[in-house]
This record gives sequence, C-alpha cells and structure tokens, in this order.
Amino acid sequence: MEENEKVSGAFLDSLKRNNNKIREDRATAIVEDAQIIYRREVEDIALQIKKLKREQENMLDMSPTHADSLVLASDFDAKEYVMKDLELAVKIRNYTIKLELAVERYKHLFDKTINI
Repeated sequence: MEENEKVSGAFLDSLKRNNNKIREDRATAIVEDAQIIYRREVEDIALQIKKLKREQENMLDMSPTHADSLVLASDFDAKEYVMKDLELAVKIRNYTIKLELAVERYKHLFDKTINI
C-alpha cells in the first residue's frame, strides 16, 4: 500500500465505532429479531384458535358423505362427541388466554400494538 493512499471504507468505519454505537447496533439487532419472532408466535396462536374453532364447528356437520345424508342415530356416539367438544373448548380457552398474554407482553416489550 502506498504511503499517500488514505484508508477508508465501511471496514474502517466499523472498527472506529465507539462502545455506545456498538451496543446500540447489537441492541437493535436483538430487538428486531425478538420482535419478529414474537409477532410470528402471536400470529401462530391466533391461527391455532381459528383452526380449533373451525374443527369444533365442523363437528356440527352430521352429513358424513354429502349434504343429503345424515348420521344414523345408532351410529352417533354422544359421549365421544361431548368429550371431543369439551376438549376443543378447553384448548380454545387456553390458546385464547395465551394469546391475550402474548399480545399484552408484545405491547409492553416493544411499545407497539399488534393487530390480529
């Protein structure tokens, strides 16, 4: 390298950064990653609730093959139906609570609201 050539560029700028700038850059990267993952988790919980509600509603469809057929009374297991419906209801409730907590924490951690 020639003596008259001045060293410059992003690499030099990066090496010259002070501790505050380095910490700020690291903090920004951490927050951005956490916020994206948190947002995705909230969206996944909301999607799971929708799927469970859809599954619960689909249990009301008593036509096994097409719109004109119905389940025979002798083929219907009321106990099994009730148990599955309650199981889905509990899952929906638990996910709903988890969603409410996740949205509240997201707002607190990132000072932003999230629309789901």
